[in-house]
Amino acid sequence: MMKKNVAVIAGGNSAEYGVSIQSGNHIYSEVDGSRYNKYLMILRGRDWHVELDGKNYPVDKNDFSFTLEGEKIVFDFAYITIHGNPGENGMLQGYLDMMDIPYSTCSTLCEAITFDKYTCTNYLHGFGINTTQPVMLTRGQVYDKEAVLAAVGLPCFVKPNAEGSSFGVSKVKCADDFDAAIDEAFSKCHEILVESFLDGIEFTCGLYKVGDKKVVFPVAEVIPKNEFFDYEAKYDAKMSDEIIPGRFSDEITEKIQDMASEVYDILRCEGIVRIDGFVCGDEVVMLEVNTTPGMTANSFVPKMVRVMGISLRDVITEIIEDKLAKAAK
Repeated sequence: MMKKNVAVIAGGNSAEYGVSIQSGNHIYSEVDGSRYNKYLMILRGRDWHVELDGKNYPVDKNDFSFTLEGEKIVFDFAYITIHGNPGENGMLQGYLDMMDIPYSTCSTLCEAITFDKYTCTNYLHGFGINTTQPVMLTRGQVYDKEAVLAAVGLPCFVKPNAEGSSFGVSKVKCADDFDAAIDEAFSKCHEILVESFLDGIEFTCGLYKVGDKKVVFPVAEVIPKNEFFDYEAKYDAKMSDEIIPGRFSDEITEKIQDMASEVYDILRCEGIVRIDGFVCGDEVVMLEVNTTPGMTANSFVPKMVRVMGISLRDVITEIIEDKLAKAAK
């Protein structure tokens, strides 16, 4: 049987470009080269190219291919490791749908919903999931600062509605700091959220489902050394303590994993997804859904996989084979 051509796509157009390159390189190294012809594709704006042996080969977007020494290589599958636009908001998925190319992530609709934090929390809240209840502000909108702060209380968080990895996020402890936090968030996104501070223990839980098989990873407990789990804490191992599995009771762990599984099903997720939230007493509160979670060596999911004692290579193979099988039906 001929080996399928797999593109691992990294880069993107967001502030997370550098992290995506790291994720892409890590996933590329874990894709089974004995089963697939694998290629690393870098995407930024209109520049799409395959990096191979120190050379760049432009991608033909008409048929999702590139030419190597006179031979046209058409891709059979895309493993998306772009964080943010366009890999986590449905845009790249929409292109691949039109090209009839299967891919590793959720659908275009699911990506669009989860990337918009306000839409996602409200949608899931309608299904009975315990979520945060943020207030959304739009750039240029006139709003009543006192009314907003009265609704969410202090301290609170101000963050972009559709940006990844904690860019533009501020913890506001007093009303005097609110305007600066608003300006910072608006510099990253035209819609921002003001969210109540959750006094609890932060967690994250990864999972994937293929066919009838459900794999929920161990729940991680997150203890940032900064004010909150910001970009630095996410990608600098020295800036946070991550305990896997977290120091939660069996009952709370089960609650978190059940919630993560339910959210996965409600949104009709596909591939590996990571769900973040807080444990406040006996309550589990969902914060957000990451549909292309970080996959660097220091990222949560690879660590969770290692703790489980399973192989990331096998997980990736399962996802690719499941998607290829569905596409062949």
